[in-house]
Amino acid sequence: MDEELCRALEQEHAELQTAKEAVEQRTRELRKEGELLHKNLGQQTSSSRDEEPSCQVGIFLAKEENKRLRQEKQALKKQLEEVGKRVAWEDPVMMLPTLPEKKMVFKGLVTNKEDMNKLMLTPLIRYPLPGGSALITFEKAKVAQRIIAAKEHVVELSYGEELEEHDRCRVRVQAAPVELLLPSALEMGLTRSSRSILVSDLPSLGISDESLLDKLELFFSKTKNGGGEVESSEFLDGSSQAVLTFAQDGVAEPLIARGRIQVLIGKGKYELKISPCMNGDITSLQLQPCCCPRTVLLSGIPPVLGQESMRDTLEIHFQKASRGGGEVDALAYVPAGWWGVAVFTEDVALPQPAPLSPLAPGHGDN
Repeated sequence: MDEELCRALEQEHAELQTAKEAVEQRTRELRKEGELLHKNLGQQTSSSRDEEPSCQVGIFLAKEENKRLRQEKQALKKQLEEVGKRVAWEDPVMMLPTLPEKKMVFKGLVTNKEDMNKLMLTPLIRYPLPGGSALITFEKAKVAQRIIAAKEHVVELSYGEELEEHDRCRVRVQAAPVELLLPSALEMGLTRSSRSILVSDLPSLGISDESLLDKLELFFSKTKNGGGEVESSEFLDGSSQAVLTFAQDGVAEPLIARGRIQVLIGKGKYELKISPCMNGDITSLQLQPCCCPRTVLLSGIPPVLGQESMRDTLEIHFQKASRGGGEVDALAYVPAGWWGVAVFTEDVALPQPAPLSPLAPGHGDN
């Protein structure tokens, strides 16, 4: 996808360069025509007085033609400037100097040449977990597959207690694989916002993000600073960069062209970098099912114990090798009447997701 995009950009750049050369060639031709007309005009003024009336007509026509040629030249010059702006606007290579600077450290990790243009995705999947169910992740995949193959398990609820057989309490739970949908192919389109700017190199002033955004809005809302009415402002997640969106067109471009600007914040002046704001939209997404090799979904768990007690009971049961279990990495249990959300991230040991256990109560009887 990236190679096709690169080829398309190179082709468009070549076409724009050809158009630019054509405009410059036309400008040179018009200049020569103007010089020729001026020369002819001089020759006509040196003719005899008997031809003076016709000379005056020729002079008038020559002036009109010269005026027309100048107007055409100005129009071509303006068109050439627009072509140059379009190249800088649409070509990511031309836009690189305006992007925010970020310090990077090379730690010696290299990749194959054929993988350079591939987009690497890190899974972060939220999996709804209904009440009366649990997710359990084992250290070894073969243990999980053994538990799934058994399908149904009888869990002893009175571990650690000396009870007669008729006093023991057991529950039956069902085991099933956890299937997730993971992206197999993804295409994204990038567009540059005409009203937004990306502000970076923000100072650390020891104030809240909201206060800093208010100060940025105040500065960039003034026309004397090259700004205009600010429609919205926000910090980008996980970065010290802010996005300001203006209410009208024509404000962002001159600020981006300046690159850097001295901004008065509080009692100090700070040099901030102004960059284009790029928006990414998913144009195509293909998904494929994937089974978590080390995770098992347990369902049909009755509400006969408290949440912590049931969680401990399930962990003890499925740790026992005699029950077909093994070492447990993580266990998330949701009581009946609640809803939970398990977050799956990339498994470091295996290229598969592994569940975490931040649970959120949902609608239902608690």
